[in-house]
Amino acid sequence: MPALQRTEAILRASLLDVRSYTIDLDVTRGPDVFGSTTVIRFGCAEPGSDSFVDLEPVELRRAVLNGRPLDPADLDGNRLALPGLAAENELLVEADMRYSRTAEGLHRYTDPADGEVYLYASCAPDLAPKVFACFDQPDLKAPIRLGVTLPQGWKAFANGAPAGPGEEGRREFAETKPISTYLFTVVAGPLHSVAGEHDGIPLGLHARRSLAAELEREADELFEVTRASFDRLHELFEERYPFGEYHQAFMPEFNWGAMENPGCVVFRDEMLFRSTPTDADRESRAMVICHEMAHMWFGDLVTMKWWDDLWLNESFAEMLGYRVAAESTRFTLAWVGFAARRKAWGYDADQRGSTHPVAGNGTRSVAEAVVNFDGISYAKGASVLRQLVAWLGDEAFFAGINAYFARHRYGNAELADFLAALGEASGKDVHGWAEQWLRTSGVDTLRVEVERDGAKVRSVAVVNEGSRPHLVGVGGYAMVEPYLRAWPGAPAVEVPAGGRVLVPALVEDQPELVVPNHGDLTWAKIRLDEASWQVVTESLAQVEDGLTRALLWDHARDLVRDGELAPAEYLRLVERHLGGETVVSTVEAVLAFAVNDVAGRYLAPERRAAGLAVVAGAARSLLFGADVTPNLRQAALRGALESSVGEAELAELQAWLAGDGLPGGVSLSPELRWVALARLAARGRAGEPEFGAELARDPGTEAEVGAARARAARPEPDAKARAWQAMFTDGELSNHLIRATAEGFWRSGAEEQQQEYVRRYFAELLGAARRGDAVVRMLGHFLFPRGYATAETVRLAEECLRADGLTPALRRVIGDELDDLRRAQRVREA
Repeated sequence: MPALQRTEAILRASLLDVRSYTIDLDVTRGPDVFGSTTVIRFGCAEPGSDSFVDLEPVELRRAVLNGRPLDPADLDGNRLALPGLAAENELLVEADMRYSRTAEGLHRYTDPADGEVYLYASCAPDLAPKVFACFDQPDLKAPIRLGVTLPQGWKAFANGAPAGPGEEGRREFAETKPISTYLFTVVAGPLHSVAGEHDGIPLGLHARRSLAAELEREADELFEVTRASFDRLHELFEERYPFGEYHQAFMPEFNWGAMENPGCVVFRDEMLFRSTPTDADRESRAMVICHEMAHMWFGDLVTMKWWDDLWLNESFAEMLGYRVAAESTRFTLAWVGFAARRKAWGYDADQRGSTHPVAGNGTRSVAEAVVNFDGISYAKGASVLRQLVAWLGDEAFFAGINAYFARHRYGNAELADFLAALGEASGKDVHGWAEQWLRTSGVDTLRVEVERDGAKVRSVAVVNEGSRPHLVGVGGYAMVEPYLRAWPGAPAVEVPAGGRVLVPALVEDQPELVVPNHGDLTWAKIRLDEASWQVVTESLAQVEDGLTRALLWDHARDLVRDGELAPAEYLRLVERHLGGETVVSTVEAVLAFAVNDVAGRYLAPERRAAGLAVVAGAARSLLFGADVTPNLRQAALRGALESSVGEAELAELQAWLAGDGLPGGVSLSPELRWVALARLAARGRAGEPEFGAELARDPGTEAEVGAARARAARPEPDAKARAWQAMFTDGELSNHLIRATAEGFWRSGAEEQQQEYVRRYFAELLGAARRGDAVVRMLGHFLFPRGYATAETVRLAEECLRADGLTPALRRVIGDELDDLRRAQRVREA
């Protein structure tokens, strides 16, 4: 059956009132299937009506509705008909379910480090029927009581608190508050755990046993951020944390950064940092912890009624994640990381053909909802909310939020409910604001116009070339050796849609550089006047404020993508100014864009090696520079590895792997060793002897993923053939191994051979869609031949999009990649 349609969800919600779920899982039946028994109690508003329950079993053993057996043969795809409902109903479903290898349902993972097995349930957005029978839509919330039969020696954690001490091989959990089915989870296995407590809330951290040392090492910081986040959110919200205990489980092969399951948040276990992290890595993790905790209110306590209001979950959690991290943890530069790294994701998404409004995006089915977990729902939504807070003020904004929680606690809401609460609290025309900001798509541009008489500034104006009003700061900068410093009290101006506003205060200051969106309070691209841009090209590294530098680097990124700045000119900025950058997240973002996009896409193939050489030189200058912090060196080290193509650089990589030549305080962590090996493998300088030695040196998930990437990077035809077969063979690779293999594949190979694989890619991709959205995202995004921005590749992608039977996920990812491919063509032509 197709994914649930909104029209079907509305009808079912009007008919049913779900009272409770009682779920019993048996995970002792071997490596392929598990037992799932569910009892659902629910009311029906129109007795005698028919409905259906969602279920995706290997085998439906028994289904009983109100004492009446149902025929298992009536299961139609993922739906079991429920005929002749009573006013009050009890449904019993017993089924065998299949474990997932792509983190879609109950994921089963065998740790290569020690052979131990771990499980976790990943149910968002419509995967709960792969675990238990349910009415799988967000507005049919109900309490859930869970019991699990476990192998000897296993632990388990879930949404509810443990119900008593339990017994060996069995775990019972207390009934939860009403939650949506997509928020259900259970994690199980021979877990290593660290317990804590804060403000009366029991805390737990959990990971697989082979990561016990990493969990113990990171526990203090994880608890520190968790406690600070609880304290700040309890200051902002009148409603206390509503879900009892708070567990955070770090699990392997997770498809998202984390998932906000109430009471038991699941994170991808790379966040335990087996490799040496930078401060930007720690900052990003802190933001995710704060983000997921904000979801306990936005998404869990009050849940969107349907997926077109996904922003009521993600935009709020994103904004509060950065805000709480910046205000309440040691990661005070979190908003710099947002400007340097996160917003680019949103800007890119908002300029493609698939762009959509932040809210009310017209999602007709759950399948369409999946593709809107994107930079618009997260980064743009968060930025739009910052603009809303700037316009309303904190007091009115949080008064509205608290009224919203009070009215809809443990229930569901939509955009109109949120706007009503804010409008009452602020007295402002929030509905009008929402029409301009939440129900439209695209990025506005704020352009600076400066009239000068020689060196003297005569007037400063900000021109809004878009369709929304913007409340923004306008910063004026002057050189006060050794820095370009902003004049204090940057004026705030409201620039109407399509309007022009003079900023007379800046004329008095006589700035050398004028920056709109000072403080980064809005969602807009910026364009500087010619004199200001000249100052940037000469003195970017001397701008004192790290947030402003991030905005200016992002401005340069926009200019390249829009064909207004030559890729080579961007690389000259990198060569000239990256060495003076002091914020790690900005260094990482600049290097990543320079390697992956400027050199990897926008330069013609014959110029890529020269472009990468510029990046390699800039990264090495920072790596070996005087008075550079270890964090900056670590960020520069990754950039140096990823950009190494010349013979001397490759020889240097081999020396680094042998332990020679790196500056003090920096080392190749296990993950970075595989980055170096993949780079060497692509040039024929590393193969199975080196891979085998590294696997033996440090076995485990990191090595398994690194080896997959490095093997796919080998240039020999048989290496390419093995990698291709593995990616396109159903069930052979997990989602993460598919991604790693895809990341390595296009790094080498004869031109004719690679062109043949480009043609095969589009011919075989449609067949992969039957393997689920996770595989589609991995193959559609990471294996897309983005470096081949030719007319032939564009034609093949266009033909692929015209094919029958494309899933929404496949259509979206290929459409987005095609947009980026065409942009790369335009940049080369410009």
